[in-house]
Amino acid sequence: MDLPVHETVLLHLTQVLRQHLLAHPRQAAAEFGEAVEASDLVILSLTDYRAMYDILRGAAESLAGRTLANLSSDTPDRSREAAAWAAGHGAAFLTGGVMVPAPMVGTEAAHVYYSGPDEAMRNHLTTLELLGTPKYLGEDPGLAQMMYQAQLALFLTTLSGLMHATAMLGAAGLKAGESLPELLSAADSLGDILRAGEEIPGTALDAGEHPGDLSTVTMMGATSDHIVETSTSLGLDLALPLAVQAHYRRAIENGHGGDNWTRIIDSIRGPR
Repeated sequence: MDLPVHETVLLHLTQVLRQHLLAHPRQAAAEFGEAVEASDLVILSLTDYRAMYDILRGAAESLAGRTLANLSSDTPDRSREAAAWAAGHGAAFLTGGVMVPAPMVGTEAAHVYYSGPDEAMRNHLTTLELLGTPKYLGEDPGLAQMMYQAQLALFLTTLSGLMHATAMLGAAGLKAGESLPELLSAADSLGDILRAGEEIPGTALDAGEHPGDLSTVTMMGATSDHIVETSTSLGLDLALPLAVQAHYRRAIENGHGGDNWTRIIDSIRGPR
């Protein structure tokens, strides 16, 4: 699997650190201990949370009174477990989710979600601002990780949709250089379309309301059927279009064909 350059470098550095830990455990513990003791704030950005334990376990006695800000990707539950682990060693723990690629970190376009102790956030705000605009979500250490994963769920699904659409047009003879500008323009306009039509107001979703004034589950479901049929005729992979189709079919089966397409959130929340 090919990784982006910054992830490849990060993975390599993590592997090097682990090898160093295994080969020279006492020396590594001393070195990491010195690094931790150099500041009240320790910022980590690693492959996953396991890497944090690999690196800091030998330096755990140096953590007391310090704040760990872990920007690594993992699950919300592992973020909460890490916060409890840090607290057990006398350290505060901030979960961070960086929402830009590595080259954009530190620029005006960068923003980072954080959650954890409010006091730790306020104490280190000036330093954390250097990475990007901080967006603090609250005390729950799992919340920033949840926001990070939720945005990546949207991002990765969109990328798969983009490649599926490109493959559809490619089967019709359009090269990617011709189709991608049109598809990216559609992707760019999606947010504006939804906001302009007020098709997905958060207050209505929170209230469980799905008025079918502008579009309905039945209408969108018919479109999903057509996408599956077209993709089948082209010999394309059906995993993504079948998943989308299933959302609308379940809503129709549950008697919500006349509701707004947002009704599909019910089966997403509880597919069983």
